[in-house]
Amino acid sequence: MSKRWFQAHQRDTWRRQARSKGYRARSAFKLKQIQEKFHLIRDGDLVLDVGCHPGGWTQVSVEETGPNGLVIGIDLLASAPVEGAQMVTGDVTDSNSQQLILQLLQEGMKVDGSFLPETMEGEQRLFNTIVSDISPRLTGQYDRDQAISLELVAMVFDFTLPLLAPGGAFVTKIFQGTGIEGIVNAAKQRFSRVQRFSPDASRNSSSEVFLVCKNKLPRPKKGSGGKSVAYELDRHLESEGIIQPKTDDDEGEIKSGFRRIPKKE
Repeated sequence: MSKRWFQAHQRDTWRRQARSKGYRARSAFKLKQIQEKFHLIRDGDLVLDVGCHPGGWTQVSVEETGPNGLVIGIDLLASAPVEGAQMVTGDVTDSNSQQLILQLLQEGMKVDGSFLPETMEGEQRLFNTIVSDISPRLTGQYDRDQAISLELVAMVFDFTLPLLAPGGAFVTKIFQGTGIEGIVNAAKQRFSRVQRFSPDASRNSSSEVFLVCKNKLPRPKKGSGGKSVAYELDRHLESEGIIQPKTDDDEGEIKSGFRRIPKKE
């Protein structure tokens, strides 16, 4: 950690405001500014916060939904409890974590501690809004970090969109660079309105941008072919000559930062 970074961190006005207003991170103001412009979260909404640690976005989500809303946060890292929210420690792509989220959603405990009306037998509740400030563990190698970020965002789309109600909203952080259009195009197949937005609270040196998606369509447009966002991202990267088309020889391999590497035995 450089002296210059530490001095800039100390001068960070958003960080000071977060501390004075009781938010756990300066990033809370990013969601507040997104909300101010796009009005994604409404009173009484059911909200899922993916990559919620340390809880700043969860705090804002609780404020915006009000006492009649429901907020669930999930992250690999454990977060201290957020009043009014239910916090899950786990991987959103893991089936056990997904099952727990569905269970909490179905139980329907609201911000004020009371419960939503019971659903009809066999009916599954869905979220109105999904928010994600998720980021990979950064290595300092931008091309690799940005590539892994895109893959992570694609996974979040694929694992959470089935939990989002038609007409719902989705916002996620994404790093600008190679392949971003693949994610944007995939989002446009699933939402009627997709915009990129950079909040004032983002650091000037940051390459992050937020993909704001509104009005989830009842089903993806025909151009998607019913494929996953991860699949569409791969096809985009192949068309740009960034990765080679997958062949039968790639069986038993995984991708990391747009590179296919053999799985360890």
